[in-house]
Amino acid sequence: MDRHSLETTVTVLIGLAIATLVAFQKLPGGPFGSAVVLGIAALKGRWILLDFVGLRAASPVWRGLLTVWVLGVTAFVWVTRAVSLLI
Repeated sequence: MDRHSLETTVTVLIGLAIATLVAFQKLPGGPFGSAVVLGIAALKGRWILLDFVGLRAASPVWRGLLTVWVLGVTAFVWVTRAVSLLI
């Protein structure tokens, strides 16, 4: 990864981390707020997989599998959060 790409990635990840903090503070704690925070977390996870793990140069199958894995983990967390609000 070249320096420009690394600087862009770090800047975007810092921006997404700040967005996560703002969303956590400003949005209500229900399913919508959880979905926004977890959506930002999924974006950060995919960005990390592509640039820091090096999957941007990998085959589309691996990128797809690991993207589905990140989305599956965040969806599982969201569902457990939504169910816990119903109990």
